[in-house]
Amino acid sequence: MIQFRDRGARGRHQGGQIDARHSFSFADYNDPRHMGFRALRVLNEDRVVPGAGFPEHGHQDMEIVTIVLKGAVVHRDNLGNNAIIRAGEVQRMSAGTGIRHSERNPSADEPTHLLQIWIIPAEAGGAPSYEQRSFADDGARNRWVTIASGDARRESLTLRQDAVMDVARLDDGNILTRSLDPTRGYWVQVVAGIVSLNGTEMRGGDGAAVTSEDRLAIEAETDAEVLLIDLP
Repeated sequence: MIQFRDRGARGRHQGGQIDARHSFSFADYNDPRHMGFRALRVLNEDRVVPGAGFPEHGHQDMEIVTIVLKGAVVHRDNLGNNAIIRAGEVQRMSAGTGIRHSERNPSADEPTHLLQIWIIPAEAGGAPSYEQRSFADDGARNRWVTIASGDARRESLTLRQDAVMDVARLDDGNILTRSLDPTRGYWVQVVAGIVSLNGTEMRGGDGAAVTSEDRLAIEAETDAEVLLIDLP
């Protein structure tokens, strides 16, 4: 079964500094029909104007993955990390027993575009931790690239959950097929471009929850980027 989540039906917070779209209930957006999908709790698409960002705030018992699509983010936290995450890079924070951090667009003239994904960990607690890595290799086109996983496979970031996050950057006309485990759930998020998912057109911002399926076929109708999250 495939349940599509139209980009225009997402929740939205639009202020003077941040334009955010929420695939699931978040902050002031509350929709009981969209509270998450399996261990996936949050999937936000944020656009941040130059110089703006999120002031210091706290998290606990959550795996937080930030994918920078355009621009950059300055990250500071109470663990002593002070980093810049640029386009093509991915950050993972395990909040564990508690972490405080801030995020800001450091540019004076370029907006930042990012995805932020929250995954519920397999177990509560544990020491908070931080990782960051680049996955911007242009040679990694037209195939799945693992950016985060529970077992750190293929040098991916490590999640405290039996989940896998893959990204594919596709050239127009390319087709990727994939065998699925029908007992697991899969979230497909179109980051950019137009694709066909098992025959149904999806555009940038669209999502889909996939369950009880054994095969996935994604055909790029334009140059495109797709995120696939494999969940217990």
